[in-house]
Amino acid sequence: MQGINAGDTAFILLCTALVLMMTPALALFYGGLVRQRDVLSVMIQNFICIGVVGVIWVFGGFSLAFGPDIGGAIGNFAFYFGMYDVGIDPNPTYAPNIPFIMVFAYQMMFAIITPALMTGAFVGRFQFGAYLFFITAWTILVYVPAAHWVWGGGFLAKLGVVDFAGGIVIHTCAGFSALATAKFLGKRRVAPGESESAPASLPLVALGAGLLWFGWFGFNAGGAYAADALAAYAFTNTMLAGSIAMLVWMFWEWRETKHPSFSGVLVGAVAGLATITPASGYVEPIAALAIGAIGATACYFAKYVQRWLKIDDTLEVWRAHGVGGLTGALLIGLLASPHINQVSASLHQFGVQLLAVTIVGAYASAVTLIILKGLDSFGTLRVPEEIQEEGLDTMLGERAFNLWNMDRTLPK
Repeated sequence: MQGINAGDTAFILLCTALVLMMTPALALFYGGLVRQRDVLSVMIQNFICIGVVGVIWVFGGFSLAFGPDIGGAIGNFAFYFGMYDVGIDPNPTYAPNIPFIMVFAYQMMFAIITPALMTGAFVGRFQFGAYLFFITAWTILVYVPAAHWVWGGGFLAKLGVVDFAGGIVIHTCAGFSALATAKFLGKRRVAPGESESAPASLPLVALGAGLLWFGWFGFNAGGAYAADALAAYAFTNTMLAGSIAMLVWMFWEWRETKHPSFSGVLVGAVAGLATITPASGYVEPIAALAIGAIGATACYFAKYVQRWLKIDDTLEVWRAHGVGGLTGALLIGLLASPHINQVSASLHQFGVQLLAVTIVGAYASAVTLIILKGLDSFGTLRVPEEIQEEGLDTMLGERAFNLWNMDRTLPK
């Protein structure tokens, strides 16, 4: 068909598949980091987002995020509802060289992974039935408006805010909402004498981190919507930021604890990848190194803020994603190069980026708390303490590890 570029379309097909893979990869990453008796409860929370958010995206989600703008606040609900007028003809507003249905599919993968990112913050405390209602309401009331404001022609986009692949829309939204959810649900309850932070399987974490990094190339490079020079810059910047962040995180941890840790190396890389995400298509590769290093440093030392807040963010989602996404979005204003994507570093650009992360972070936190309070009024969101001690996998009737029928529960 005239207007469709086969190479660009093939590239976005691949990127879309890579981004979808990141949700199962996240399940492995989080599942390996939690207690053995909570592994499946975390993994199912991640996987179920594929089903819930995928259906939402068809019936109104995509319309509200990318439909014609209404007052800078939201898209037209009726325009693409039920995938009406979402076909193979390119949409010049978003991607003139690929079928519009691929924009729909690619953005759907972003919408799926965003609520999944939050699950690491409230491990072992959230009733699964209530969680399904929570991610439904959160996707519609938090993610979709934020996506429209920045990517769908909303008021932040009109102010000049840029976010190449989701540092504001995805990481800031998820990070601050995760912190609000962890605060609302309160501290975990563990059995006497049991460590809160004993990981179930570090090799599982490593597999998840590796697959996340692999998928992140589609996550960032796909934002160009074409197999072109901009995609090549985003791809390279992603690699460099993750690499330097891994080393910088290891340096700070080694300096503080007198030894490195494998989990720290993996988490540091993810923090760097989150930080480069909003800036990946706006900066030179040498600037990506600086962003990865700054992001790892900011995320590492954010632990002191988290301790001061006294919020039990189990896997420190706010620290890695909220702080990382926020930092990367702000660094666009300091390091963006007009030779990459027509965005220049300036005081004005820094100011609008700061305004955007402030508005989105505050909005996500406030609306998340409203959703939680509303759901809690219909029943208890928090899992009973005796089940928290036993592990939430008991509620699924399954176990993640069953080696030679060994009973891995603690003695009563």
